Amino acid sequence: MGEESLRKRKGEDNKKEDGQSIQSHEPQTTNLQKQVGLISGICMIVGTIIGSGIFVSPKSVLANAGAVGPCLTIWAACGVLATLGALCFAELGTMITKSGGEYPYLMEAFGPIPAFLFSWTSLLVTKPSSFAIICLSFAEYASAPFYPGCDPPQAVIKCLAAAAIVVITTVNSLSVNLGTYLQNFLTAAKMIIVTIIIVSGIVLLAQGKTENFEDSFKDSKISISSLGLAFYNGLWAYDGWNQLNYITEELKNPYRNLPLSIIIGIPLVTVCYVLINISYFTVMTSTELLQSQAVAVTFGDRVLYPASWIVPLFVAFSTIGSANGSCFTAGRLVYVAGREGHMLKLLSYISVKRLTPAPAIIFYGVITIIYIIPGDINALINYFSFAVWIFYGLTVFALIVMRFTRKELRRPIRIPIIIPVVVTLVSILLVLAPIITAPEWAYLYCVLFILSGLIVYVLFVHCKFNWPQKISEPITMHLQMLMEVVPPEEETE
Repeated sequence: MGEESLRKRKGEDNKKEDGQSIQSHEPQTTNLQKQVGLISGICMIVGTIIGSGIFVSPKSVLANAGAVGPCLTIWAACGVLATLGALCFAELGTMITKSGGEYPYLMEAFGPIPAFLFSWTSLLVTKPSSFAIICLSFAEYASAPFYPGCDPPQAVIKCLAAAAIVVITTVNSLSVNLGTYLQNFLTAAKMIIVTIIIVSGIVLLAQGKTENFEDSFKDSKISISSLGLAFYNGLWAYDGWNQLNYITEELKNPYRNLPLSIIIGIPLVTVCYVLINISYFTVMTSTELLQSQAVAVTFGDRVLYPASWIVPLFVAFSTIGSANGSCFTAGRLVYVAGREGHMLKLLSYISVKRLTPAPAIIFYGVITIIYIIPGDINALINYFSFAVWIFYGLTVFALIVMRFTRKELRRPIRIPIIIPVVVTLVSILLVLAPIITAPEWAYLYCVLFILSGLIVYVLFVHCKFNWPQKISEPITMHLQMLMEVVPPEEETE
């Protein structure tokens, strides 16, 4: 069956011209099932955003803000910005109902080249490295109880992280429902620890632990550079606000559930983040928080002892939940890029039995495992993280452009034009802030890597040389039969 379908599709693939398949607002026929409802959508947003960041490194925001008052204000403002950005994506997602996040929107507004550069950067750098960092954070928390008084060996952490990647990849390859059920469970688990920290903070405030909030704006750093970097670090903790747009084709009633999930999910995360930070400051001064290696663990040791072991356990649940959400959505980006001919065609194939984009998810998992091998991935994240806001800004700008160039497209959700304008301007500031305040060669290397995708695009997508196809066709055919997958347009019994 697999070999027959491959031969059937071969002639059509050779005739398919660059970018033509996506120049319509109607989604292509696929075998992805609409299995993600409103509750699962909210859990996907909350579960992907709340990962290790709020538990481990809120000190980066405080270090740049300089005081408690500006720190809490920045956390709230980052939530507002994430909500505004997500509303822009809600209009895009209901106007162009295709999975893949920013990819189809950039394709529709600007053509195949910006879309390819986005997929090139996201698939090979930003998403797998971010997935790797989350899994490494999980491994550190999961292994810490077995090595009291010292840091766990790097070999143990990396092996445990690799095991987590394999399990998450397997779950999401086997079943959409299994992936969403796991996400719902892990989101519930992380909300338990969030609730414990928030309630503990409220109780301490009621007991009069307010001394750290006195003169809360004293010693604050009010400058464009410091505030810009503080926002940059805060928004990193909110990263994932656009994840639901990667699975638009699998949403039940996306015109209703996409905006509702955003309106409920992101403000919920914002409230949680502000209250968690308030709880931290009830037991730690600014200096103590900056000196803490893991803020949530320090909080647990001071407030929950002798039950402080609860914190690393549930933070491990939190990080693995964020990793699962990242894998679930990023696998769809690989799938859509493969479907449009911008990646290996095999990556767009659907499992006959499971109805999941299994090849795309497995590819994403393999790339992520490669990223856990180097010693310091955090440096790599810092070098390439500003690239994320290049494409966020470009995607929101695409919404503005299509208000004038694609007026015929149906817009079930239409937000005021001022919102995408503000988000675009903020994106420009976020991209320029680290370059202006702390210029490094690494930012130039990042830009050169993004532009290097142009060479790959010209050689393998635009020109379509025959020799890569001759090499890949027999490999694709055998992998297709081995994995029991077919092209997305192919109807399965």
